[in-house]
Amino acid sequence: MKILFSTAAVIILLFFFIRFLEKKSLYFPLRKIESSPQDIGLDYEEVFVTTKDGIQISAWFIPSESPQATILFSHGNGGNISHRLEKMKILNDLDLDIFIFDYRGYGMSKGNPSEEGLYLDAEAVYDYLINEKKIPAGKIIGYGESLGGAVIIDLASKRELGGIIIEGSFTSIRDMAKKYFPFIPAFVYKTRFNSFEKIKSVKSPKLHFHSISDEIVPFELGKKLFDNALEPKEFVKLQGGHNDSFIISQGVFITGIDSLLDNL
Repeated sequence: MKILFSTAAVIILLFFFIRFLEKKSLYFPLRKIESSPQDIGLDYEEVFVTTKDGIQISAWFIPSESPQATILFSHGNGGNISHRLEKMKILNDLDLDIFIFDYRGYGMSKGNPSEEGLYLDAEAVYDYLINEKKIPAGKIIGYGESLGGAVIIDLASKRELGGIIIEGSFTSIRDMAKKYFPFIPAFVYKTRFNSFEKIKSVKSPKLHFHSISDEIVPFELGKKLFDNALEPKEFVKLQGGHNDSFIISQGVFITGIDSLLDNL
């Protein structure tokens, strides 16, 4: 009987430890805003949006002089919006307005990150573009970087978008966990971010970027996600690491986005 209780206690402790480890492995927010678009010569408007569950979300609206469309930018799991300025500059130079936001718990956004919370954050900033900026849904392009890909795919499965761009993203947390923690049963994980299933219902044109040497998200997961998506779609291979392939393959990166814009 003693052995039974001891085993049960160990299993319960292990379960909660895995749940703790799960959250710590998913989100790496930084609070400090280290720079702004103005530092690289871009005008911008600081915006605060409130989500359905009452969380205040911080964002930047970076206008273009003659915008072709508006990029709704959902960043990866680390840092905050101030760490994406180089990419913002490239996108803005393509005559694109940009609306980049910080998830709850990141930068100046309130609250703490969670899967459902990130989905609500994206819905709130989308609604702001539609209702406050009066931008037509067909002129909004969702851009999801890494974890942000799962956020944008969820948004696109619920709301109308002119197109989506997915960079270095994955099929699901369970598939990612098999790579990093193969000894832990998949059913233990609470977080899903199941883009593999959701992308089947996204009708918007899709552009997928993935580096063939991505050291964080396996290339095969990015390709598997793309293969499960509906047409129209395009897959573009990049060179470089998970976080710098858009710079190393900048010419290919820009050509891919130009192609998507031409086909919208």
